[in-house]
Amino acid sequence: MEKSGNNEQLATSWQQIDASQRKAECLRWVAIGVMLLACILCALASLASGASNIDLFTSAAALFGFGTPQDVAAVQTIRLPRVLTAIVSGAGLALAGAVLQSVLENPLASASTVGISQGAAFGATLAILVFIPLVAGTSTAAGMGTIAIFAFAGAMISALVVLIFSRLGSFSPESIVLVGVALSALWAGASTIIQYFSDDLNLTKVIFWQFGDLGRATWNQIAFMAGVLVICGAYFFYNRWNYNALQNGGNVAGGLGVEVQRTRVLGVAVASFTAAAMVSFVGLINFIGLIAPHIARRFVGNDYRFLLPASLVLGAAIMIASDLLARMVVSPVILPVGAITSFLGAPLFLYLLYRGYKQ
Repeated sequence: MEKSGNNEQLATSWQQIDASQRKAECLRWVAIGVMLLACILCALASLASGASNIDLFTSAAALFGFGTPQDVAAVQTIRLPRVLTAIVSGAGLALAGAVLQSVLENPLASASTVGISQGAAFGATLAILVFIPLVAGTSTAAGMGTIAIFAFAGAMISALVVLIFSRLGSFSPESIVLVGVALSALWAGASTIIQYFSDDLNLTKVIFWQFGDLGRATWNQIAFMAGVLVICGAYFFYNRWNYNALQNGGNVAGGLGVEVQRTRVLGVAVASFTAAAMVSFVGLINFIGLIAPHIARRFVGNDYRFLLPASLVLGAAIMIASDLLARMVVSPVILPVGAITSFLGAPLFLYLLYRGYKQ
């Protein structure tokens, strides 16, 4: 009888734990839903913001082709591509940052940590100051495409070098970070030397590219970024349990059956590819990949089943909100969105660090 009573108590305890877990999971999905709603509201506000005076309802109607030709053209041709670029690039950078923070076992990991952003900046600098001036009759559209290609190539070369050197160094998280730091210094020095011999006009173009701009991506480029986001995002979600295990360290993850080295190699490679695709078309936009996952953790915890979708939605929302702020502060002048994300992201990140330290 006593044994039967103990079994009943144990079963009741498991049921209570299971119910508590289900409740916690529901609350996390509710939090993600609230984030998604905030992202949608920011997107609608961004569609209604611009030089022409179009209210929220008129812009929503123009989005589906209803309204005056001027309103439809302004929303569908100018504002909609900008909003979609913000959504896709912000989501991609946030996902890449969340994955890198797991596979590198470093809460400060992002595209800048492994030299992706700096490699893209060097590629863009090389295109603007060296390659394009040597190509006679290059149009503006062709020039922007060339810059994007060079930036993407520079970012991927940086990722490839990181993987090669880290492989030679037993592929520890520390070696990846150190190689990334060395590459960042290398790209920065090479860019500075090229800029030193440049004229003021071309140097201004480099500076404006590095500021970050959501308005220069074409529909084909947006489609490419979206394709990369879908494919790489599916890979990340497929490996969500591996990323959960890696948060406890490589030894623990290996004991749980995770192929640690393979997961790290592919995680860094796919995250680098994702970040490279985004940075190549929007320029250097900092802190999205770093701050979005940390904010998401405050609401959904460290479980990558919830952290990945939360980071994706928050990254998109932060990017849209930053771009909206950049266009509203001193309208009609549009401030660099990269400066806005850095200006707002740095103190917010310090606050999160402070809160975490206090707890």
